[in-house]
Amino acid sequence: MQKGVPGGKWGFGNLIRRKQVDSVHLRREDHQLAKKLSVLDLVAIGVGSTIGAGVYILVGTVAREHTGPALTIAFLIGGIAAALSAFCYAELACRCPSAGSAYHYSYICVGEGVAWLIGWALILEYTIGASAVARGISPNLALFFGGEGKLPAFLARHTISGLGIVVDPCAALLVLVVTGLLCIGIKESSVAQTIVTTINVCAMTFIIIAGGYIGFKNGWIGYELHNGYFPYGINGVFAGSATVFFSYIGFDILTSTAEEVKNPQRDLPLGIGIALSICCILYMLVSIVIVGLVPYYALDPDTPISSAFASHGFEWAVYIITLGAVTALCATLMGSILPQPRILMAMARDGLLPSFFSDINKRTQVPVKSTIVTGTFAAALAFLMDVSQLSGMVSVGTLLAFTIVAVSILILRYVPPDKVPVPSSLQGSIGSVSVQFHTDIQEIEANCQSLLDKGKNLCGHPLIDKEITHDEKKRRKIAAWNITLMCIGIIILASAASVDKLLSFPRFTLCCVGAILLLCGLIVLACINQDDARHSFGHTGGFHCPFVPFLPAASILINTYLLINLGAGTWIRVSIWLVIGVLVYIFYGRSHSSLQGAVYVSTPHANEICGTSSDHPA
Repeated sequence: MQKGVPGGKWGFGNLIRRKQVDSVHLRREDHQLAKKLSVLDLVAIGVGSTIGAGVYILVGTVAREHTGPALTIAFLIGGIAAALSAFCYAELACRCPSAGSAYHYSYICVGEGVAWLIGWALILEYTIGASAVARGISPNLALFFGGEGKLPAFLARHTISGLGIVVDPCAALLVLVVTGLLCIGIKESSVAQTIVTTINVCAMTFIIIAGGYIGFKNGWIGYELHNGYFPYGINGVFAGSATVFFSYIGFDILTSTAEEVKNPQRDLPLGIGIALSICCILYMLVSIVIVGLVPYYALDPDTPISSAFASHGFEWAVYIITLGAVTALCATLMGSILPQPRILMAMARDGLLPSFFSDINKRTQVPVKSTIVTGTFAAALAFLMDVSQLSGMVSVGTLLAFTIVAVSILILRYVPPDKVPVPSSLQGSIGSVSVQFHTDIQEIEANCQSLLDKGKNLCGHPLIDKEITHDEKKRRKIAAWNITLMCIGIIILASAASVDKLLSFPRFTLCCVGAILLLCGLIVLACINQDDARHSFGHTGGFHCPFVPFLPAASILINTYLLINLGAGTWIRVSIWLVIGVLVYIFYGRSHSSLQGAVYVSTPHANEICGTSSDHPA
């Protein structure tokens, strides 16, 4: 039994304290979300949140600048890279099916400090993401009215004289409408998401079928090139895959709804896998058609799909394509606003934010207060600011979350937490359980002395801590060090590979050092046994991430490389936000955390304490 975490009131011990896997037995009934989502709902939310209007523009830009006709292969590579993170998310969502997504997982596996930064970064991501998407709807919507200047006055953009601020009433109105829809209930909003996503998928299906017909009728002139299928070489394909990787971001939103899924152990992995597969297939089929209709160098970078159809006399197709783009943006807007109230709610439940954000409406069973605050702030931002310059900050939150989720899988498999916190409300039960605990030890010692002499377990009694032998302690220490060294190696390797201005010799040296640390850590982790406690960690019987440690390591490497290449300007802006978050944590979250003053005990002991408390309510 351990009181708190070493480090003192102001020490760094607070940053590494970890919460229990599932504290559902500690929550009040009015803190429960409605379990109404099925696999179909999850697929609709996942596809709608992932396929944004970016794909209607991205195919032209990437094909012209990076891949040429090999755009399809770039989408395939990007999909595989996204699948690495999806595998990690799927296991953690099954084991820890509570709201909060990456914030929740990192709090359980890594510690409070990292969890706070991940949650704080995700708040920024979803707010800016929602505002940026909303600002992109009005220009597309204007095409149905005959152009930008033909929108009704109450929806059209206006410039405030003297301030130079371009306000967008249409964007703000759409955010408020989506916010109201999300307040009605999770099932109702998922039905709306399904309808909008279906329209978008139908538009993309039209592009594939009609484009295929045109291609077979007129010949696939886009593939008849003298410089071949790879005009920019293999390096160009990989550069293009790094760009299109961001078009797969969105499946992680599903994990924020884990607490509202009817059967999370079965439905969440299926929802994530099916949604990501549908997105990858649609992306690849659209790219096959578009780069085949028009040579890649002739694609319009702004409207590649519409211009490709127009070049073959199908100008009317622009309306169907625009409808797909508008519905894609609306679905993405819903997906951007949906997870943020749940992350705020999870952080408030843990005491890191005011309890106001954790309130759940008894009738709709959704966090209405958090949703209204989120929607109001996003609407104000969309109305007043052109946040397109801040779009890079959206990627930081996502990639940080992807990285920490992969690290959490390694921790869960090799060094899972062997002690869990018992909050102050249950600490009165520790004494009685401890008495029973020691009585059971004495009884079993009398009957199992022969087994004790051989150093075996105490007859499998549920309250007896598994004796951590010297070899087991050594294995855990080796695993922890090699996970750390592997992550350090990945950071060195990705940084050296990304810095073009570095001289060739020191760059090569750093790459070698990073690669050696990465490979050594991987080899050691692959050779040693994973912790037996992983079988009983959290909720059992769900999906298990394959190819550990290799798959999580590959995910960490890809995401770290992309993080480093986001640019100095993006990191400066994100750093300002993170510094604000650190101050909020220091002056509020640290002292109000639900783990403040918690007693850490072994997992079997904690389970018995919770069971005793539920059998004898106060």
